[in-house]
Amino acid sequence: MKIIKVTVVYALPKIQYICQVDIALGSTVKDAILESNLLNLTNDVSFHHNRIGIYNKTVHLKFKIKDGDRIEIYRNLTIDPKEWRRNNVFLSKKLKKIY
Repeated sequence: MKIIKVTVVYALPKIQYICQVDIALGSTVKDAILESNLLNLTNDVSFHHNRIGIYNKTVHLKFKIKDGDRIEIYRNLTIDPKEWRRNNVFLSKKLKKIY
C-alpha cells in the first residue's frame, strides 16, 4: 500500500492548525481530516457546518486526495460581505462629514 503526504489546515484569527498527515493512497478528504485529529483539537470544526476545499477549490468529503494536497477547512462567515461593505460605506460617509 502506497503512503501519501497531505496537509490539513484550519485557521482562526489568532491561531492556525496545520497538520501533516501520512495516509494511504486512495483515501478521501474525510479520512485525512479524521487522521489529522483536528476535530478533537477544536470545537469549531464540524463536517456538517464547515466547507472543505483543496487549494481554495471546494470539494466533497468523499473526494479522493492526491500526494501533496492541502486540505483546507473553511470557517463560517461572521458577517455577510454585502452588509460589511454597506456598513463600511456608511461609516466612511459619516467620517467625511465630521472632518
